Amino acid sequence: MVEKQLNIPILFPKDPEAAQKSADLLVDALRKHEGITAMEVNLVQGELSLRYDPAIISSEVVDGVARDLGLQLSRRVRRQIIDVDSSLYRTVTDSLEESLSKTPGVFHVTINPVSHTVCIRYRDKEGLAAVVKRLESEGYPQKEGKEAKAPFWVRNQGLIWAALTLIFLLAGVAVQKFNLAPSLPWLSVAFFVVAYITGGHEGFVEALKDLRHGHLNIDFLMIAAAVGAALIGEWAEGAMLLFLFTLAEALEDYAMDRTHSAVEALTKLRPNEATVRREGREVRVPVEDVLVGDVVIVRPGEEIPLDGKVFHGETLVNQASITGESAPVHKGPGDDVFAGTMNIDGAIDVRVTKAAKDSTLAKIIDMVSEAQSQRAPTQRLIDRFAHPYAVGVLASVGLALLVGYVLLGMPFQDIFYKAMTLLVVASPCALVISTPASVLSGIAAGARNGVLFKGGVHLENMAKIDIVAFDKTGTLTHGRPVVTDILSLNGLNENELLRLAAAAEIRSEHPIAQAIVEEAKKRGLDAPEPDSFRAIPGKGVRAQVDGRELMVGSHRLVREHGNGHRDKPIPDDVLSLQHDGKTTIFVLEQGQILGVIAVADLIREQAAETIAELRKLGIKRIAMLTGDYEPVARNIARQLGVDEVYAELLPGDKVDVVRKLQIDGAVGMVGDGINDAPALALADVGVAMGAAGADVAMETADIVLMADDLSKLPFTFRLARRARAIIYQNLAFAILVIIGLIITTFTVELSLPVAVIGHEGSTIIVVLNGLRLLRS
Repeated sequence: MVEKQLNIPILFPKDPEAAQKSADLLVDALRKHEGITAMEVNLVQGELSLRYDPAIISSEVVDGVARDLGLQLSRRVRRQIIDVDSSLYRTVTDSLEESLSKTPGVFHVTINPVSHTVCIRYRDKEGLAAVVKRLESEGYPQKEGKEAKAPFWVRNQGLIWAALTLIFLLAGVAVQKFNLAPSLPWLSVAFFVVAYITGGHEGFVEALKDLRHGHLNIDFLMIAAAVGAALIGEWAEGAMLLFLFTLAEALEDYAMDRTHSAVEALTKLRPNEATVRREGREVRVPVEDVLVGDVVIVRPGEEIPLDGKVFHGETLVNQASITGESAPVHKGPGDDVFAGTMNIDGAIDVRVTKAAKDSTLAKIIDMVSEAQSQRAPTQRLIDRFAHPYAVGVLASVGLALLVGYVLLGMPFQDIFYKAMTLLVVASPCALVISTPASVLSGIAAGARNGVLFKGGVHLENMAKIDIVAFDKTGTLTHGRPVVTDILSLNGLNENELLRLAAAAEIRSEHPIAQAIVEEAKKRGLDAPEPDSFRAIPGKGVRAQVDGRELMVGSHRLVREHGNGHRDKPIPDDVLSLQHDGKTTIFVLEQGQILGVIAVADLIREQAAETIAELRKLGIKRIAMLTGDYEPVARNIARQLGVDEVYAELLPGDKVDVVRKLQIDGAVGMVGDGINDAPALALADVGVAMGAAGADVAMETADIVLMADDLSKLPFTFRLARRARAIIYQNLAFAILVIIGLIITTFTVELSLPVAVIGHEGSTIIVVLNGLRLLRS
């Protein structure tokens, strides 16, 4: 095992206790990942030091866990994803990644040879420039003109080289077979030499690059086999090998190019200009020049250019590009709209809330691009295995030559031909491409359906989940509670009790507090601003209203601050409300209960159906986590068919519940990604739902469901499991083909061209099998 040392600068909270708790959470969250052998947090220097096996875990996972916990990498660390010219970029080695990561001013570099991307995390622009320059010197130039898609013949130069190779191969065979130039006996060889150049020059360059780093790759094995064939006079068969290899590589690149269609399609959705109302006039300006606060005019049939809120007008909007929802959504004043969505039938004025570079669409494009730039754990493991495997193949070929010629006395030309055939059939082309073909297709299919996987590691991990924990509020329920009952217990009339409660809650951002304030507004009650206000996390608020000392909150508040109420039984009227599934909020004045306000958060229409579907998918246990009173939580759980209920939880308690659940299996935590971020980070997979427009949620989770729609969750499980099944199919098929061809090489007269067809055919088959996910 080759270990790497990683030192990550992290901004911990200033408060020592909060910093220590964050550090403990970070260590616990990282401990769930295999591949980390040692870690240490230095709070004084603000640094996480760890040793890890890069074949099992990547630095992106560490970065993601830190961000999920609400921590930040040092603000000096920035990220840039660049596309590398795919015509030169086919293989990659860990040693190149490691070497580039040591560049001054660079934090870490990750290279994905299949998506042709390099993800650079850097501290200063000089470091970024140094990496780009070094990549160019290594023969990996950055693609120019990223926005404009190159013509087909430019993007698929491999097909042109394959066609030229075939032409010169056929010319050489024709001259040789039909003796077309008896006075020029060297002509057929000349045609074959040109075929070698057109079919093998890219592979030769790639092989040299890896040899400079002390690695052997598949290109080297193919070039070696072709040269070997030439040495024994089998020029035609060597040229045929290079033609088929070049053709297979070109078809592979063409097929893999389709996995990037999700990002390209999203990029095309971005309008270049917007109609802005300025100084009473309508002007067309580039979207980059539109300012937050500007009013944009969007007419029927136009794409909405930037994120914002509808200021005037009503319409239907097709949000499929962002949320994956098939049905148009009604939008009116105050509703959020997103860049890249289609305005269908009404003219609307939109007040811009985000700059173009910060729009939800821009974030989606960025996330999908980053996800495709990372290598999944299985891919990393296979990539690391490729070099020693290639060395083993060469050693086997040498051993076969030695045994056949020296010990068995076979003619040198015969055993050499068999050795070159072995060199071809044992090459792990299909094995190397089997995982990335499926992972990239899975990520692209998810993005098209409003599900963002933040990397192949999360796609793979989602398939392993057998326990699902839901945060109740805003996930299983709508998260928009309404007041249903007001119960006065000391003679105050309902409206006065509600007015006092609303005044105390008016500064709170909690959904229940907002429901109370909204109900007071509906009744036309004048709720004054409190003279003082303090939130009590997980319990309620304390406020002074009209000179009265009030507390409004849950039963915990009564237990801790209710004079004479700690040990009293809860009144039957209140119990009745709780058993009906309503949340009861107590209003206290100087420790005495003035009354109770009941609030209900309606269960989502798809919640019960989603939980039933998860059971059909084989999820063993389903749990619900909530800060609500236990009778209320159990009532909701009963309606939904949830197995386990963890109620009356403070925000930090959810972490302990997830840790407890992980004892029995892999846990997927589903929440809103905002108030349950630590639990999402600790879970094996954190899923944030309804994240369109919510920046915090998009940053927090491992998987983001853009639509506020629970039905996307079973789809996510099915997609992840289908991806895993296809990865296993590809690996099994690739290994069986290699074994079968090796056995055939020594048991029957397998010609070199037939060996190449079998070898390259299996590669194309696993790529096409992986692309089936794009139809999900």
